[in-house]
Amino acid sequence: MALQQYPAFLVLCSFLAFRALSRILSRLPLPQHVARDAMRTWRWRNLSVSMVHSLLTGSWALVCVFQTSEILTDIADGYSGSAHLLICLTSGYFILDTADIILSGQSKASWEFLLHHILVAPPFMYAAITRHYLAGGVISLFVEVNSVFLHTRLLLKLSNAQDSVFYRVNKYINLLTFICFRLGAQLYLTNYMIRKIIKQQQAKTFQVTYSSLVDSVILVSLCSVDIMILIYLYRLVRADFLPWSKDRLKRNTSSHHNSKKFLSD
Repeated sequence: MALQQYPAFLVLCSFLAFRALSRILSRLPLPQHVARDAMRTWRWRNLSVSMVHSLLTGSWALVCVFQTSEILTDIADGYSGSAHLLICLTSGYFILDTADIILSGQSKASWEFLLHHILVAPPFMYAAITRHYLAGGVISLFVEVNSVFLHTRLLLKLSNAQDSVFYRVNKYINLLTFICFRLGAQLYLTNYMIRKIIKQQQAKTFQVTYSSLVDSVILVSLCSVDIMILIYLYRLVRADFLPWSKDRLKRNTSSHHNSKKFLSD
C-alpha cells in the first residue's frame, strides 16, 4: 500500500478520524443525570470514543496474529501491512486522547490515563515510523479486548447501573479478560524484552547503541505499565469482588459521583 510509505500521514489521518468521531458522539443523547454535569458529560464522551477504539483495535490485533502467526514469536521484526496500519491507527488515537485530556482541563483528574499515554505513545510512534517492534505493538493491543469490558464497566457506573444484571455479568468477563489479555500480554512482552537484553549481555554483544537504548526505553515503559496494571487489578478485585470493600464503597457513593477524578474503584 502506497500510503504505508508515509506513516506520519497515516497517524495524522487516524488523529483526524477519531477527532471527527468524538464530535459525532458528542451530539448523541446522554442519560439525563450525565447530561446535567459537565464533568460526567466529558467522561461519557471520552469513554465512548475509547470504546470504539478498543472494539476496533482489539479485534484487529487478534486478526493480525491469525493472519501472520510469526507476530507472536518474532516480536522485534515481525511484519505485516495490516499490523503497520493498526499501529498507525492506535498512535493517532493516543495523540488525540492525550490532547483531549490536556485541552479539556482534565489532566489532574485523568492523570492515570495521561501517564499511560505518555509511557506507550512514544514506542507506538517508533514502531509506526521504523516498522521495528510492530509485532510487539500488536501483542500489546490485546489489552484492548479487555478494555471493551473495562469501559463498559465505567459507563455502567456513570449510568448508576452497578446493581444491574448486566454489570454483574460484565464484571466476571472483565476480570477474566483483564488477566488473560491485559496482564498476560504485558508480562509476555516484558519477559521477551528481559530475555533479549540478558541474551545480548551473555553473548557479549550488548553495546550502548541506538538499538540497545531503544530496547532499554521499551523495557522501562513495559515495566512501568506492568506496575500500573497490577495496581488496577488490585483495585478492580477490591471494588467488585471483596464484600468488605463493597460496604466501604457504598458509604462513599456520593463522594465518588461528585469526585473530579476520572478513575474511581
